[in-house]
Amino acid sequence: MSQRLGPISRRDFIERLRLMGFEGTYSGGRHEFMLRDNSRLILPNPHRSIISVDLLIRLLKQAGISREDWQQPD
Repeated sequence: MSQRLGPISRRDFIERLRLMGFEGTYSGGRHEFMLRDNSRLILPNPHRSIISVDLLIRLLKQAGISREDWQQPD
């Protein structure tokens, strides 16, 4: 049975993405972004330090990361 997703800090989110093969953060127009292979993931602005569950789900979908992969222990 999978655990429920919870809010995560922006810093922890970026670190987890790096562990999953993303590179960056890079400066974009209005938002920073990270790269993996041929995909670009636009990051939320740092004015809010916590990423809500709803936003986390949308970002994981855009990144092509399943909930199961995200919840795997490092």
